[in-house]
Amino acid sequence: MFEKLAQIISNYVEVDPGDVKPESRFMEDLKFTSFDFMSMLGELEDEFDIEIDQQEAANIRTVQEAADYLETLSK
Repeated sequence: MFEKLAQIISNYVEVDPGDVKPESRFMEDLKFTSFDFMSMLGELEDEFDIEIDQQEAANIRTVQEAADYLETLSK
């Protein structure tokens, strides 16, 4: 899950998937804008055929938190 997420992240910001770390923060470290983040959530919903709760998503700060959340939805 983490590797796929890192690949998707690299579609939105100028970062190599190999440079995405579990502790990387979307806004501070990866330089996501709010629009980037919301667009990525939409792609994740399509990619994994899931529905992301917007309130839950608002609490996600790091890539690992996102990966963990996606794991709970795809079960």
